[in-house]
Amino acid sequence: MQQMTWQHFRIKGMDCAEEVGLLRRELLPLVGDEERLRFDLINAKLSVALPAEGQAAALVAAIARTGLSATPWHDAISCSCCAPEESFWERRGRILLTVFSGLLILVAFLADSLTRGLTGALGGNHGVAPAGVVLLYLAAVLSGIWFVAPRAWASARRLRPDMNLLMFLAICGALLIDEYFEAATVTFLFALALMLESWSVGRARRAIRALMELAPQTARVLDGEGSNGEERPVAEVPPGSRVLVRPGEKVPMDGHVLEGHSAVDQSPLTGESIPVEKTAGDEVFAGSLNGDGLLVVEVERAAHDSTLAHILRLVEEAQSRRANSERWVERFAYWYTPAMLGVAALLAVLPPLILGGGWLHWLYQALVILVIACPCALVISTPVSIVAGLARAARAGVLIKGGVYLEMPARLRAVAFDKTGTLSSGRPRLEAVIPAEGFSERDLLALAASLEVQSGHPLARAVTAGAEAAGLPLRPVERLQLLQGRGVAGELDGRSYWVGSERLLVERDLGLAELAADAARLEDGGHTLLFVMNETRLLGLLAVRDALRPDAAEALAELERLGIEHRIILSGDNKRVAHALAGEVGADEVRAELLPADKARAVDELRVAYGSCAMVGDGVNDAPALAAADLGIAMGAVGSDAAIETADIALMTDDLRRLPWLLRHSRRVLRVIKENVILALGLKLVFMGLAVAGIATLWMAIAADMGASLLVIANGLRLLERGRPVAP
Repeated sequence: MQQMTWQHFRIKGMDCAEEVGLLRRELLPLVGDEERLRFDLINAKLSVALPAEGQAAALVAAIARTGLSATPWHDAISCSCCAPEESFWERRGRILLTVFSGLLILVAFLADSLTRGLTGALGGNHGVAPAGVVLLYLAAVLSGIWFVAPRAWASARRLRPDMNLLMFLAICGALLIDEYFEAATVTFLFALALMLESWSVGRARRAIRALMELAPQTARVLDGEGSNGEERPVAEVPPGSRVLVRPGEKVPMDGHVLEGHSAVDQSPLTGESIPVEKTAGDEVFAGSLNGDGLLVVEVERAAHDSTLAHILRLVEEAQSRRANSERWVERFAYWYTPAMLGVAALLAVLPPLILGGGWLHWLYQALVILVIACPCALVISTPVSIVAGLARAARAGVLIKGGVYLEMPARLRAVAFDKTGTLSSGRPRLEAVIPAEGFSERDLLALAASLEVQSGHPLARAVTAGAEAAGLPLRPVERLQLLQGRGVAGELDGRSYWVGSERLLVERDLGLAELAADAARLEDGGHTLLFVMNETRLLGLLAVRDALRPDAAEALAELERLGIEHRIILSGDNKRVAHALAGEVGADEVRAELLPADKARAVDELRVAYGSCAMVGDGVNDAPALAAADLGIAMGAVGSDAAIETADIALMTDDLRRLPWLLRHSRRVLRVIKENVILALGLKLVFMGLAVAGIATLWMAIAADMGASLLVIANGLRLLERGRPVAP
C-alpha cells in the first residue's frame, strides 16, 4: 500500500462553492477517493493526499484546466492569521473592473440618449447606436467579463457547462443580435454578483479569523527574580517557561498559574459569559483575556499545540466535511445546468418552427433563460449558511467538526449520557469510610489510597484527596494493575489487595457480610461504593458522592421539549446510584454497571430503535460509545486534546445547556438553508415563466438572479448574529 502525504495548495480564484465543485469533479479521477480531497473555501486552500511529490505537477496542471491556478501553501501561511501577500491587482482587480464596467455603461447610456435626441431633432435615423457608443458598451462587456471568460472557456473545453459558460453564451448572444445595452448590463450585474459572493466569503473569513487572532504573537518571558520579562515570539517559548500576563492582556500560551489571582475571560474559547477566577494551580488557555490581576504562568504546551491551535485547525478542517444539503445542491447543479442549456436551445428553435414567431424574439427569450438559469444563487446558498453556522457555534464555545455534524443535531431522536463528568460534576468527594471488623478507618483509607494513587479515575482521586486531607502516609505498592471498569489491584508487604466496584467484589466471590446494611443505605442515598478487599475477605468500603450538575435537570427537560424522544443514562456505576441520579435529572432510562464496550453496544441498540442517537461523554473513557453513536459530543473539552479529537462536537465548557442550544442552532441552520433553496429556485421558476410568455428581459433576469444571490447571502450571514436561536 502506497504511503500518502498531504500536500497543500492555495487556489487563486476559489471564492464560491461552484469552483469547489468544479475542482472536485476535475481532481477526483486523479486522486481516486473523495476523502483525499479537502477544500477550505474560507482560506482558498486545497489539501490533497498524494502518494508522491511528483504527482503534484499533474494536479497543478489539472487545476489550471479549470481556469483557476494553484501555488504551494507554504508554512508561513499555514493558518488564516498569516495571510499570503497578494498583489494590488489580486486584491482589487475584480472591484476595479466591475466599477469600470458600470461607469462605462453609464457614460455609454448618457451618450446614446444624447446622440439619439440630437439625431431625432435633426430628422436623422435615431434607431441605430453610434459607433462610439457601441465601443463603450463593448469596453464595458470586456471589463465585466474579464474574470469570467477564462473559466467559461475551460468549461466549454471540458464539455461541462457551468454558470460562467451560461453567462458567457448569453452575453455573446445579446451582442450578436445587437442588444449592446443588454449585453453590457448583464455583464456588469453578473460581475457585481460575483464580487458580492466574494465579499460574503470574506465576511465569513473575517469571522473565522477573529478566532485565529485571539492569541497574541508574543509572550513576556521571565528569566529570573525581579525580571519584568522579555518579549519573545510565542513560537520560540518552550514548555516549562514562565510568562508574565499583565492586567488586560491576553494569555499567550496554555499553562497553569504559578503566582497571582485574577478573573480570566475565557468566552472566546468556551462561550462562558462570566470570567472565571484563577489562582495558583489553575489552568489558563491561550487567547483568554486576563482581568485586573497580575499572573505568572508556567507554559505547559508549545504555541502550535495549544487548545486554541487545536480548535483553529479543526475549524479549518470542518469546511472539508460537507453537509448533506451541500452534496444535494452540488448534485442538483451538476445536472441542472446542462438541462437549462437544452431548454434554452429548444425555446430558441421550437416556437418559431411551430408557432411561426420571429427568430430574433425567441432567441432573445432563450438568452433570458440562460441568464435566469445561472445556478449562482442556488450554489452559494448552502455553503455560506454552513460556514456562518460553524463560525457562530465556535464563538459560542461549541466546536463542530463539519457541516455534516452541524446538520445532524436537528434530526436526533435519542440522546445517551455518561454519568460521571457529564451529568455529575466529575469531582466526587469521599464522604464515608466504613471498615470491617478488625480494621480502623485510618488504616482502611491509607490502604485504599496507596492502591488508587496511580489511577486517574475521578473516584480514585477522591480517595487519595481524602487520605491527604487526613494526613495519612501512602505506602509503596508492587505489581500494580489497573482493572478496566472494575478497579485496581496490587501488593503491599507481600500480600495482595484489591479496591474496586461491586462487580470486582462478585468476581472475587466475596460477600458483604456485616457491611450489607451500610452499603444498601449509602447506595440508596446516591453514593458510589468502593470495596477494599484482600484474598479472603472484605476489609471495608468507601462511600463517594458526585454532585449533580446544577443545569443537568434543566438541560434534559429542555431536550424533551425540543422533541428528543429518549434520554438514557449509560453508567459504569452500580444500579442504585445510577437510578438515584436518573430520578433527579428526569431521564427516561438507566443502564448501569456497564463497561466501555457495553456502552458502545447500548448505543448501537439505540440507533436501531430510534434511527439516530447522540452520545454525550467526556471524550476519553467513553471513546467506544462516542464512536458508535451517529453524533459523539464531548463535554468540557477545553484543555483536553483527547476530547477535542475524539468527538464530532466538543462543548468547550461543562454547561449542559449548550446541548439544547446546539439543537436549536442546528435547526435554525437547516431552516435557513431550506429558505435559501426555495427562494433561489422559486425566483428562477417565476422568470422562466415570464421568459416563455415573452415578457422578461435580459437585464430583468440578471437583476433577479443577483437579487436572489444577495438575499441568500444575507439570509445565511444572519447565522453569525449572537441572538439566541429560536425553537422551530
